[in-house]
Amino acid sequence: MNRLIVAAAALLLAASGTPASSPAGQAGERERAEHVLNRLAFGPRPGDVERVLELGVDRWVEQQLHPERISDRAFGSIRDPEIPKRRGERSDEEKRASRREARRSIEELTAQRILRAAESERQLNEVMVDFWMNHFNVFAGKGLDLFLVASYERDTIRPHVWGRFEDLLMATAKSPAMLFYLDNARSRRGAINENYARELMELHTLGVDGGYTQKDVTELARVLTGWSIDRRDARFTFRRFLHDSEPKAVLGQRFRAGGGIEEGEAMIRYLARHPSTAKFLATKLCQRLVADAPPPALVDRVAKRFLATNGDLRATVQAVIESPEFRDPRNFRTKVKSPFEYTISVVRASGAVIDNPLPLARELRKIGEPLYFAQPPTGYSDKSETWSSDGALVARLNFVTALASNRMPGVRVSVSDSDALARRLGGREFQRQ
Repeated sequence: MNRLIVAAAALLLAASGTPASSPAGQAGERERAEHVLNRLAFGPRPGDVERVLELGVDRWVEQQLHPERISDRAFGSIRDPEIPKRRGERSDEEKRASRREARRSIEELTAQRILRAAESERQLNEVMVDFWMNHFNVFAGKGLDLFLVASYERDTIRPHVWGRFEDLLMATAKSPAMLFYLDNARSRRGAINENYARELMELHTLGVDGGYTQKDVTELARVLTGWSIDRRDARFTFRRFLHDSEPKAVLGQRFRAGGGIEEGEAMIRYLARHPSTAKFLATKLCQRLVADAPPPALVDRVAKRFLATNGDLRATVQAVIESPEFRDPRNFRTKVKSPFEYTISVVRASGAVIDNPLPLARELRKIGEPLYFAQPPTGYSDKSETWSSDGALVARLNFVTALASNRMPGVRVSVSDSDALARRLGGREFQRQ
């Protein structure tokens, strides 16, 4: 047990963000294999490095960029909880029952997210789902979103992570979960709510320095009035009678009086294709996959690929992965994994079998990243400094020690040689190599 505790402490030091000592230049193939398994997957399982080397690092990466071609185990579908009836149309017991059902749905969703990250062969797909769920964050703890987040991940985010950004952005804009979370569902002419319009430009597209003004925020909110939710079936609906049909101008885009839903759709397409959006998304993707402070030259190249391909997300991610900066050993051990990445990495590296994912979900809450419950629209941070506090490191130490000693409910570690397990858990797998 002492060896396991020492190994756990060692991996925590390794994950603290200490820069790599490797010189600049081409990394060895084994080092590259470890790197891609930590940046483009949730860490290596026993034997994964050897399997990637046998296949070839570049071929493995190419496969991951096309998850639809990878045979994968089937994961069950998540039930949508019944949307609660309007106030006054249900008893107190019905209200309690509907919330219990919604909480069970969140538990199922969390369990599947953990299982997919830990066991799916489509690892890069799960990494990108995690990225976009945070980029387009909704908070399951806010009212109706407790009932909507399951369909949000399944129907809005997952189908679009390898398509065009414009389609993903439009899907989130018309998502009942987003419309409720950022209050656009109740925005109407004469009583606009600017929350979604502001975050649409600041967090989803242009970035805080993207060149818009407060006047643009107000005008965009007017453009998006009437974008709402049909509470009968929890689907998007456009309520023309709530739409501000007077003339408007946003970022130089002018709309005549009498317009409708096409105004909002046109602005979403415009924002999706804007050069500031390309730079903002390129920066975030490079931060996730390369370094917290990515080289400006890399960001510029990735942004150009985004614009040249009309926002093709597969091509944009590929531009990051194929870059010299991604392959540079100096960037291999510069990022600390988030609690979700870290927890799954430990499980994968230990060769553990997950019988029940819910105890792991409780560990995520302790370590600081309960899935679907990030309250701010920024989602969970991808910056190393967020996850490097003393308290966070102690929580990680407690988790890995419990797992290594087989005291984690619902998870079985079958390695009988504690020295072998200590070596495995004490390796470099827990940084984003």
